[in-house]
Amino acid sequence: MEKSHAPQAAGAAPDEFVIRPASAADAGAILQCLRAAFAPYRSQYTPQGYLDTVMTLDTLLQRLTSMTVLVALDARRNVVGTIGGAVVSSSEGHLRGMAVPPQWHGRGIAQLLLDAIEKHLAGRGCTRISLDTTEPLYRAMRFYEKNGFQRTAKVADFFGMPLIEFVKHFPPR
Repeated sequence: MEKSHAPQAAGAAPDEFVIRPASAADAGAILQCLRAAFAPYRSQYTPQGYLDTVMTLDTLLQRLTSMTVLVALDARRNVVGTIGGAVVSSSEGHLRGMAVPPQWHGRGIAQLLLDAIEKHLAGRGCTRISLDTTEPLYRAMRFYEKNGFQRTAKVADFFGMPLIEFVKHFPPR
């Protein structure tokens, strides 16, 4: 899909990341990525909410058929991030499952993934992109706001936890 260089830390060698569509062959690595990314928040999730977030192999395989899932790969071709997006109406896309494990934070991977999925959805006619997140993910909420997403008044129940909606609008192409 896209080959990109993430910003580098002072004195560090540049890290190269590739963003590409995921396949079923990536399932194990995606599950590991999700578990590593959400492990620090596990105690703040209900058991059902956590399982839905980190998924099972079956739910991940379903997601791979129902939406576009992208992965970020490091120079060794290890999965270091993921995001999913689906067209849910003629003008709306919806994001799910953004994950970058803590050891990869601060290297621009989340930005590369978000930019790639936004471009993908905009290319399919989406002028509005929504996503839902949970209260423990304060850092993610700040990231989405920095990228033009606005919190709406919609809060749903996510297995006993508040699920907060964010939306971003694009001009029609």
